Amino acid sequence: MMLAAGSTIGIIGGGQLGRMLAMAAARLGYRTVVLEPQPDCPAAQVANRQITAAYDDPAALAELAAASAVVTYEFENVPVAAAEILAARVPVHPPARALEVAQDRVVEKEFLNGIGIATAGFHPVDDDAGLTEALRAFDGSGVLKTRRMGYDGKGQRVFRNMASGGFAGVCEAMGSVPLILEALVPFEREISVIGARGADGAIATYAPAENIHRNGILHSSTVPAAISTTAADAARAAAAKILNALDYVGVIGVEFFVLPDGALLANEIAPRVHNSGHWTEAACALSQFEQHIRAVAGLPLGDPRRHSDCVMENLIGNDIARVPALLAEADVLVHLYGKAEARLGRKMGHFTRLGRRIAQS
Repeated sequence: MMLAAGSTIGIIGGGQLGRMLAMAAARLGYRTVVLEPQPDCPAAQVANRQITAAYDDPAALAELAAASAVVTYEFENVPVAAAEILAARVPVHPPARALEVAQDRVVEKEFLNGIGIATAGFHPVDDDAGLTEALRAFDGSGVLKTRRMGYDGKGQRVFRNMASGGFAGVCEAMGSVPLILEALVPFEREISVIGARGADGAIATYAPAENIHRNGILHSSTVPAAISTTAADAARAAAAKILNALDYVGVIGVEFFVLPDGALLANEIAPRVHNSGHWTEAACALSQFEQHIRAVAGLPLGDPRRHSDCVMENLIGNDIARVPALLAEADVLVHLYGKAEARLGRKMGHFTRLGRRIAQS
C-alpha cells in the first residue's frame, strides 16, 4: 500500500543518514519525525519534528508509533526489542530480522553462509583460551572483533603470525564481551553494492563502488570499481539474494572483498542506507536515499543507473577546511551534515566529484 502524500515517516536515529532520508522524504511530499536522544541532531535540522529520548524508551516508542504511518531507521544498532514493539503497532522497514542478523557478526556470517554466500573463515571467541585455539586454526593470523556494536574500525585487533599463544588479558582488554576471530583475507580490493527491495518484491541494485578505508573509516568510494563484469554481476546477485532471504523492504549496503582471482567474499551487511552509496546523489538521477523512501512508502523503485563515473570522498574532522576550495570546483557536489564541532574521526560531510558522462550503467 502506497503512503499518501503528507503522511509521516518515523526515523530512528538522528545522524547524517537520518538527515538525508528526511530530505529525500520531503522531496516526495512526506513529513518526518525523528527519534534521537541528542538534541539538535543533524536529522532534526531538516525533519518536521524530533522526539528527544532514548531509542528504547517505551513512552517515546509509543509516541513515534502514534505519529508515524511507517517507521524506518538509519543505523543497525537499533535495539531489536524496540523495533519489535514498534512493529506491533506500525509497519517497520527494514524488518527486525535484518537487525538481528547485522548486529552479531557470528550470526551474520552464519546467515550468509546459510544462503550460499561465501565469507572469510571465522571462529567465535569467548576467552583467551578460545582465542589461542582460533589463531592456531588460522595459522596465527586473523582479525579479532567484537561480535556486536563495532563500527568504523572500532573494537578490532589484528594478529599476524602469532600461533604460539600468550594472549592472556586480550579478551579483557577488548571489553570481556563476545568476540569473533576472522581469517585474514588476501584481497585485492574492497567493494560494496547498494541494493533495494520494494514491498512488492522488486529489486534494484546500483553499480558496485570500490572503497578505500583509512584508520578503519571509509575514505573514498569510486565508481566504476576496477573489477570484471562477472564480479560486478556476482556482487549484485548476492545483494539480491540477501534482500530476498530477509524479506527486506528498503535499502541495504553489502560489503565484499575481491580476491586475486576475482572471487568475492562477503564482509558485512548494513540494513540501511550506506556511506559507500553517497555517490548516488550526484551520479544518479535517483539517490539511495530516495530509493529507500520509495521502498518504505510503498512507491515503485526507481532506475538505479548512473549518468556519470565519480569519486565520493568523506570529509572527516578538520577536512571541513577543504570546503571553500571544493565549492570553487566544477562538477563537485558538496554535502555537509550540520555538525557544529569538527572532531578527530568525525564525519562532517562528503563530496562527490563527477567524471566521465555515460549513457547508462
